[in-house]
Amino acid sequence: MNVLYIVIGLLLGTGLGIVIGRYLLRKLFTSQEAAAQTKVKKILKDAENNAEILKKNKLLEAKEKFLQLKAEHEQEVNTKNNTINQRENSLKQKEQSLNQKMENASRRDQEVENTRKNLEKQTEAAIKKQEEAAKKQEEVEQLKLQHVQQLEAIAGLSAEEAKNQLVDNLREEARTKAMSQIKDIVDEAKLTASKEAKKIVIQTIQRTATESAIENTVSIFNIENDEIKGRIIGREGRNIRALEAATGIEIIVDDTPEAIILSGFDPVRREIARLAMHRLVTDGRIHPARIEEVVAKTRKQIEEEIVEIGERTVIDLGINGLHPELIRMVGRMRYRSSYGQNLLQHSREVANFCATMAAELGLNVKMAKRAGLLHDIGKVPDDNPELPHAILGMQLAEKYKENPEVCNAIGAHHDEIEMTSMISPIIQACDAISGARPGARREVVESYIKRLKDLEQLAMSYPGVEKTFAIQAGRELRVVVESEKITDAQSEVLAADISNRIQTEMTYPGQIKVTVIRETRSVAFAK
Repeated sequence: MNVLYIVIGLLLGTGLGIVIGRYLLRKLFTSQEAAAQTKVKKILKDAENNAEILKKNKLLEAKEKFLQLKAEHEQEVNTKNNTINQRENSLKQKEQSLNQKMENASRRDQEVENTRKNLEKQTEAAIKKQEEAAKKQEEVEQLKLQHVQQLEAIAGLSAEEAKNQLVDNLREEARTKAMSQIKDIVDEAKLTASKEAKKIVIQTIQRTATESAIENTVSIFNIENDEIKGRIIGREGRNIRALEAATGIEIIVDDTPEAIILSGFDPVRREIARLAMHRLVTDGRIHPARIEEVVAKTRKQIEEEIVEIGERTVIDLGINGLHPELIRMVGRMRYRSSYGQNLLQHSREVANFCATMAAELGLNVKMAKRAGLLHDIGKVPDDNPELPHAILGMQLAEKYKENPEVCNAIGAHHDEIEMTSMISPIIQACDAISGARPGARREVVESYIKRLKDLEQLAMSYPGVEKTFAIQAGRELRVVVESEKITDAQSEVLAADISNRIQTEMTYPGQIKVTVIRETRSVAFAK
């Protein structure tokens, strides 16, 4: 019975709880819905407020834009109005100017008309005077004719015969006097020209003082002690062989204290060898790879110095507009010689001689100096050995657009071509003056150097030959060949061919040793 009551109580409690829960839940939903509606209203109100503010801002921006466009339009209108006003003023001024010109033209037309009338009157008066003068001239001619007829009757000769006889007598007398005066003038001119020529040559030589120095074929490289000689020679002579192969200069290491002799006919090679040895000795690292590197850098440095020497020379002489390639050739003259005389010094000397002579004779000084500097430019290139240096120099000058008078002076200074300008004989004379001074030249050295050059050129004429070096005063010829084109067997044949050709084509004392060098190098870099 108690259990039943308990069950009933629980059911009643459960039902009451459900009713109360549903009521509370409905009340919670109601309150949340009211809060949501309130929030929605607030959001809508805020959106309306924001829209109103945005609308006002847009209206303000539109008004500002309108005002700005209006101001720009007004400014543009004002600018156009000002332009129109300026044009109107300009048109008014032009109109006034045209009116003034029309008035002036009318005034001038009137003046021209008045002048024309005056000229017509003067012309009529002049015609009348001419007619009167013609009548008087006719009367004079008649009187003259009567007078001539009377003279002809008295002399027994006609007027034409008398005139011809007088002209013949005067012509013969004038010819005799002219021949006598011409002879006197020619004799005086010869005497004066001889004196003036001697005077100009003496003044030219006296005003240009230069040193006389003979080029040698050896250079002395001084060292601090004889221990360096062993390092230069290297193990089994590999260092000295590498130096000779890279420079083409014979390096003589003998008992001479603190000195090494560099022997070779080419001054450029000797200078490269001297500077390279100086760098190697200073640096202390002497081995074949380092030697090749230093020789390559030194050769590049010498090329830069050659250009600098050429530029300094043309600046010193005041020569402008010379082609860069000609400037480089002028620099290479420093390392060339003409019969033992330094070629650059000789060319500068000839340029100064030519300038002095041209000034004395009233010719173009700058052109004469330019031709004097370039007259031996054909001795610089090593190619075209079959052409005379004067013709080769003329071709180079023509190639680089030099003046035709300069080109003719270069080509004619040894009578290779005909002289066509006044500068050409001056160049020839100055070249002779510079070379004929006592001690200026030495024939033996020039012939010796020419023999060595011909020896190298003979070997270079064979295909596959890369370099040739005449060393030991021409007693040995070293030929470096390209290993890709020449085999070992072909190297032996090449050496025999060159030696046979030397025997056939050249004249030389003693014997010449021909050494053909062929080597293969494999180079790789570790990175």
